[in-house]
Amino acid sequence: MTSSPAMPGSAIEAHLLLVEDDEVIRNTVRMLLDRYGFTVSTAADGLTGLELFRERRPDLLLLDVMLPELDGIGLCRRIRELSLAPILMMSARGDALDVVSGLEAGADDYVIKPCESAVLVARIRSLLRRASFTPSPAGGAADTATLTFGDLTIDTRGMEVHRAGQPLALTPTELRMLLEFAASPGVVLERRTLLSRVWDHAWHGDTRVVDLHVQRLRTKIGAERIETVRGFGYKLRR
Repeated sequence: MTSSPAMPGSAIEAHLLLVEDDEVIRNTVRMLLDRYGFTVSTAADGLTGLELFRERRPDLLLLDVMLPELDGIGLCRRIRELSLAPILMMSARGDALDVVSGLEAGADDYVIKPCESAVLVARIRSLLRRASFTPSPAGGAADTATLTFGDLTIDTRGMEVHRAGQPLALTPTELRMLLEFAASPGVVLERRTLLSRVWDHAWHGDTRVVDLHVQRLRTKIGAERIETVRGFGYKLRR
């Protein structure tokens, strides 16, 4: 991680699990996160990371893509079988394949190493806010406790989603995205709008993260429920 002159903001009490095989990077990131008030556990390989996750159940995971024993993509998939905890992938190469594979495996976001310390911490805080998100009682989807779109039912107060009466396990990111769509059914939301509202990425131009999450959301709520409007974005069908 590259240094930044920005001073730490208010601390967020959270336990993070960092899985990174490069000792220098692992120690640097751990010390950075310590500075910002996070509790950090570390592992140098994927299998140890999986064991620590099962033991300690952290609030958020930072996973390097290239790991010994079990790579970051495989570890991400294993974590998703057990938990909906936010996952931030870290890739040194920034290859499109790395990014797509990580998001398809269930990651919520990614950063390219090296990155500014302030950017990394901002991404972590954004994911933690999303995981503890509660809709505002004023405006948008929260005006009505239960919203129905075909066989899809969204309880905006209980933060539960059912399809054909069966509960759906949505990650915090998927739920936030669905609530954005549900707040404006039939209205096209541009990718950059979703990036800003769901990920807080006002500075990030890569919209692949939006496309991959739409794909994942479609597999859970029904492919026909979210329509692609080519050249513009996506909309939730009424």
